[in-house]
Amino acid sequence: MTVEAPDDTRTRILRAALDLFAEHGYQRTSLRQIAERLRLTKAAILYHFPAKEHLLTALIEPLVSDLEALLDAAEAGPAERARWTVLEGWVDTMLAHRRPLGMLFHDIALVGRGDTYHRLMRIAMRANDLIAGPDAGSRERVRAVQAVAACSDPIVFFTDVPDEVLRADMLDGVRRLLGDAPPGDGGQGDQGTGNAPRRRRPGRPRRLSHEQVDQARRMHATGTHSADDIAAALGVSRATVYRNLGSSHA
Repeated sequence: MTVEAPDDTRTRILRAALDLFAEHGYQRTSLRQIAERLRLTKAAILYHFPAKEHLLTALIEPLVSDLEALLDAAEAGPAERARWTVLEGWVDTMLAHRRPLGMLFHDIALVGRGDTYHRLMRIAMRANDLIAGPDAGSRERVRAVQAVAACSDPIVFFTDVPDEVLRADMLDGVRRLLGDAPPGDGGQGDQGTGNAPRRRRPGRPRRLSHEQVDQARRMHATGTHSADDIAAALGVSRATVYRNLGSSHA
């Protein structure tokens, strides 16, 4: 006899709510519709989520928790690396929660009640401080806010772009905005088409895994990404891209 996990019903409710919110929007989705999709009673939904807004809060909780963990790690690590720990981690976290983030984009104001709202505000302020750096002036603080937007907004506007391609483009845009790159790049990299240099990190892997080779080929096949873009997405040098794929692929 198979015994259901205690939270199985709750998980099913959240999945159904996510699907319906994505299809119809939060405001136009009722608890009755969620119940009907799952063949449950409305009372069963209310047992787990006393109000519809609790569903929204539960759906965004994993994203909020992951962002808090990211900032904790950035604050605990080397100060000179904090900015790029946040920026690169922010992009990866947003991509990991891409579907609920896109669904919640137009309804995010609805979590502006209670603890979730205050946590989001603290996350934003902590991220801005870490990106701007100590003793930052008004320009640096404005750039920090812009950088966070550059690491977030494209995910909900370019839903048809593959994760690896979007990641490379977003981080490239942030590098151009801030005019720098992660510590250790050394400034010896090739120049891109913009003003900010595309730099390479020493100590990166000299070979790509089979999965990374496939990813690099898919990025190249789009026709919009150079070897530098591919290298940035995979965390390797341009030379490694050429060495593993051959110049005909990059």
